[in-house]
Amino acid sequence: MMQLPITQYANVLVLQPEGRITYLNALDFEILLAPYIARCKQLAHPLLLDLQNLEYISSAGLRIFMLASKQLLPNGIKIAVANPQSIVREILEISRFNLILPIYPSIADALNALSANAHAEYEKSRLGND
Repeated sequence: MMQLPITQYANVLVLQPEGRITYLNALDFEILLAPYIARCKQLAHPLLLDLQNLEYISSAGLRIFMLASKQLLPNGIKIAVANPQSIVREILEISRFNLILPIYPSIADALNALSANAHAEYEKSRLGND
């Protein structure tokens, strides 16, 4: 079963899919993601997908990202991607997902764009870990 670690900074929910999203486990990922999409819709909170531990994503995984954006964006809820590994970034760019979802090089950059409060909380947590 795919892992989906979760962190929250202020009003931004950060999900961290791990491993690979392929047609073999895309349904598992979609099922894991669904309650968080619903929560973001209900609370009008932005969603950030931190892809630093995602090694690969197939078209089946991209479809799930597309469905998530279609559920959130029309409701005025922001969704973004951060930290993609080079192969995942290349897949996102080739498939032109960068035109649908903003892709940020780091969590800090993404949180700064999504919510000043979330960015401040993230920076404070980083200082506490040094």
